[in-house]
Amino acid sequence: MRLEQLQAFLAVAETGNFLQAAQRCGVSQSTISRQVQSLEATVGISLFHRQGNSKLTVGGDRLLIHAKKICQIWSAAEQELLDLQAGKQTELCVAGIPSACAYQLPPILQKFSKAYPNVQLRVTTLGSDRALKVLKDGLIDIAIVMNNPFLTASSEMVVEQLYEEKIQLLLTINHPLCRKESLTWKDLHNVPQAVFKDGYGLQRLVQDQFNRQGLRLNASLELNSLEAFRGVVKQGSLVALLPETFLVELAHDPDLVVRSLNEPCLTREIVLVTTSDRIQIPPIQYFCKLAAQMIQQEIPVAL
Repeated sequence: MRLEQLQAFLAVAETGNFLQAAQRCGVSQSTISRQVQSLEATVGISLFHRQGNSKLTVGGDRLLIHAKKICQIWSAAEQELLDLQAGKQTELCVAGIPSACAYQLPPILQKFSKAYPNVQLRVTTLGSDRALKVLKDGLIDIAIVMNNPFLTASSEMVVEQLYEEKIQLLLTINHPLCRKESLTWKDLHNVPQAVFKDGYGLQRLVQDQFNRQGLRLNASLELNSLEAFRGVVKQGSLVALLPETFLVELAHDPDLVVRSLNEPCLTREIVLVTTSDRIQIPPIQYFCKLAAQMIQQEIPVAL
């Protein structure tokens, strides 16, 4: 059974005439006749009385309500796809790492909303690994995350590099390490630290660096909020390795100090990720181009 057979059947049932049905469908009368005959052969029963007006048989009457539902469902699906291609989607879902949601995304969201006022934006703060997983599961449209080649290497993923940034140490002015102007990774051996929760790319990046140096990362407390890091570090006993974009804002806090670590310099790459099917949808395509343009202008790629 094919859709055009059901559409021909409906046209004849509603007009009561094969000629008028053909005119409504924009095909020849013989084409309508063949489609109805093929449908009758498929279902194994006559659907119309052929004498006089083409009235429905008992079988045709039983099929009518189902044919209407099937064609209505198809028409609605077809319209949704056309709306999608025309950029008429109702919402756009973005997940990003905390620093991106706090600092890079707000001006992008504002500009996007002016271009697409009827698209509702939904923004969620997630760790990089989690954001990429929900992107693959189809729960979001775009992820702004720390790059993880193991999760972004598949052919379905579209990856745009946004910027690189240094990872620096945040500590209070009363912390013993603050007395040193120049810090090494060895200075952080076994020092109690506040770290991002498991599933955040930064935690994995820092842990890998300690492992390469043969040092112990003393992860005393796990957090997932940049403001929580600020508050905890200000208590004096813990330090935290955090992204440069967040630490710039703390430069004027008299209780806190930011220190860079000697070689090797630890950096992270921030990328925008979507999928090859989503990038074809106009609002998503626009958002991706807008985000890349605005972020790259604001934060030059580190050399």
